[in-house]
Amino acid sequence: MSRTLSPSERVQWLQLARTPNVGPVTFAHLIARFGSAAAALQEVPRLARRGGGVPPKVPDRALIEREIEALENVGGRVLASCEGDFPHGLAALDTPPPAISVLGHVSLLQREMIAMVGARNASALGRKLAQTLSAALSDAGLAVVSGMARGIDTAAHEGALAHGTVAVVAGGVDIIYPPENKGLYDRLKAEGAVVSEMPLGEQPQARHFPRRNRIISGLTRGVVVVEAAEGSGSLITARYALEQNREVFAIPGSPLDPRAKGTNRLIREGATLTETADDVLAVLRPILGAGFDEPVRDGLTTPGAIAESEIDRVRTTVLEALGPAPVRVDELIRVCEAPAPAIIAVLLELELAGKLTRHPGNAVSWSA
Repeated sequence: MSRTLSPSERVQWLQLARTPNVGPVTFAHLIARFGSAAAALQEVPRLARRGGGVPPKVPDRALIEREIEALENVGGRVLASCEGDFPHGLAALDTPPPAISVLGHVSLLQREMIAMVGARNASALGRKLAQTLSAALSDAGLAVVSGMARGIDTAAHEGALAHGTVAVVAGGVDIIYPPENKGLYDRLKAEGAVVSEMPLGEQPQARHFPRRNRIISGLTRGVVVVEAAEGSGSLITARYALEQNREVFAIPGSPLDPRAKGTNRLIREGATLTETADDVLAVLRPILGAGFDEPVRDGLTTPGAIAESEIDRVRTTVLEALGPAPVRVDELIRVCEAPAPAIIAVLLELELAGKLTRHPGNAVSWSA
């Protein structure tokens, strides 16, 4: 059930979300187990010590308050995942981002959306096609989401500016990247929206881009890939879309063009071959206006009172089952033959202690 956080609760929510070793999965487990960010913050040091590590440093309350104030001073807002204004697509994800910052028109995030991504070193024809497709999809009522990168992203935003477009960025919403897109950024703030999971002032770093790509696909009903070489970030976005039960569309290209290798492979693997906006709309029309299917969140409904003796009993079994190679949590539960809530609690303690790494597909590995 959605609610609106008080100013104090919003600060505590961000403090917990920004605490080292607290990713979206652990954040969700902490809230489910302890009921509030305030209660979870009290428990984090104890849980990290139980996991065999040093308690992570919780961000200073005054620092978070200044960030929220600075964002509001430039017309922005922080949206928490429990609030009604939080985008429905993101809220339906298995472990949504705990919070996002938004500059521009927050109301755009309540519209039906389609993502468009592709190569930074896009061809002239690829950029033209992206802009044309984007304009047609926005004319049909869809807000177009992209990543404000060079090439296809820029063309997608430009095509949809008249009717609504959202840029998801890898740094803070106040950081213009790439710098040459300052004009586009200014128009996005005035006519569209800029969204980020990162703190204000955070410079984009390589490790941020997969998280950005997960939000791009999560906001939307589907992802259109215009040009993508093998190994490109656009294919990561398409992979997230599949994991999130979103549609994937791909523009075919010449086998002689490396920028078509990724899109052609997506088509071979089942993506919708796309040449016009009608190809996208034919797939999406039956589901537009319907709610997003929420996944089963195993363990997130665990009662708060998990006996620590039970957690201690299964700890050794979990540690023996973990290794450097990722293993899915459901497989870990099967192998350990122990109650899921206790195993999930052990994993939570290990992550807070810095001894566990989470991977896509609800997998974990040892990171001692």
